[in-house]
Amino acid sequence: MNYATYVEHVRQDGRRLAAAASGNLSNDVPSCPGWTVSDLVSHVAEVYEHKIACTALGRSPDPWPPEWPSDRDPLEWLGDAHQRLLGMFEASEATTPSATWWPPDQTVGFWARRMAQETAVHRIDAELAIGAPTPVDAELAVDGVDEILVMMLEGDWSDEPDDAATGQRVAISTGGRTWLVTLEREAVSIATEAGDADAALGGDPSDVLLWLWGRAPDERPTRSGDDDAIRLLRARLVLATQ
Repeated sequence: MNYATYVEHVRQDGRRLAAAASGNLSNDVPSCPGWTVSDLVSHVAEVYEHKIACTALGRSPDPWPPEWPSDRDPLEWLGDAHQRLLGMFEASEATTPSATWWPPDQTVGFWARRMAQETAVHRIDAELAIGAPTPVDAELAVDGVDEILVMMLEGDWSDEPDDAATGQRVAISTGGRTWLVTLEREAVSIATEAGDADAALGGDPSDVLLWLWGRAPDERPTRSGDDDAIRLLRARLVLATQ
């Protein structure tokens, strides 16, 4: 997906999040236990503020977060931060420098992708809080599956080893793409081609993405094979997305 498309998803899903939240700030968010819609809205506004600061400063802001006004209206804050984030994207190019948590990519383009995914998932959270969830755009969802697997799940897990992980492989397929996840005791690796697997997950791109983010029930994606391997994958995903 290109930069302009990511930015447009931020625009549209941000508006939809605000619309779902309006008049419902006291509702509980079932996908974020302990949060109300007000908490969710404030969280998204603070996330946007952080990305704006990362780009303006050229480094991660420290200390973070600052002391926000205690009487700030969450929806007004979200609307203001959303507009300023969009303004930053519109004044930038994908290659404009920005501080990010992903060493290979220190650009505004990284944040356009990350914020498109962040906004889509939290828009779902707001809609779940009012009982009216709608799917994530299919192309964005496929991209989001790749993001969570390659940028959040894959890598060194030696700080949180899992003795039950002994090389189990789970194939995840959606939108014409396949990722083969191998779960080792101290590492997770991702291959982007089909291969022998102990278990498989698949289905509609939105369903697969939301399951990976813990926003869809286990029966939503199609699944087959070793349930223990899928449970190991779920446990790793919970840690990877905290």
